[in-house]
Amino acid sequence: MTGSSMLALRVGLPLGTAALRLLAATCAVRFAEGDAGARWRAGTPFVFATWHSRVLLLPYLYRGRRLRVLTSRSRDGELVARLCARMGLEVVRGSSSRGGAEALRALARSLADGVSVMVVPDGPRGPREIVKPGVVTLAALSGAPIVPVALGASAEWRLHSWDGFRIPRPFARCVMCFAEPIAVARDADRNAREAARKEVEAALHAVGGRADAEAAA
Repeated sequence: MTGSSMLALRVGLPLGTAALRLLAATCAVRFAEGDAGARWRAGTPFVFATWHSRVLLLPYLYRGRRLRVLTSRSRDGELVARLCARMGLEVVRGSSSRGGAEALRALARSLADGVSVMVVPDGPRGPREIVKPGVVTLAALSGAPIVPVALGASAEWRLHSWDGFRIPRPFARCVMCFAEPIAVARDADRNAREAARKEVEAALHAVGGRADAEAAA
């Protein structure tokens, strides 16, 4: 990392962390986690999955929880990793393009140790809201079910970025929704894994729509 990049991190990270804390503190957040949330709090490990566009408040909302977050090895991933660390979350670095196999093994070890993980299956570069197969592979390797999750806001900004990144407006009503867990058999063949991938993708769209509707109600 260059000196200018390090300087940008040193300056931008404290400001970004403070802004995130301030924004989140103004929002009224309701947690609709259902049975999966109760099982997680009781110690069941899950593979949580959410779209790249909806991640902003999640490090704050789940700060200090026993949760490991997958971030890319890019400069943006470095910023996210340091932000998550400031929120008391552990980080695993890697993506489909860099360090993916190593990250997959690290996440599988986390799940074997009873620690849940959070992945962004359309990151870090897209295509937007298309699930990549890694999350299904991880579930098959570990035996941990996938739980699609989404944060919806009653008012938000959407950036003109590849993912349509969402930023809840100050004082928005927010709802954090969990879908039902999706299991993937350890011996699932290629067709079964593709079916699971499509199921996860459909569930992410559905839980996102539910979160948006409940936040707007």
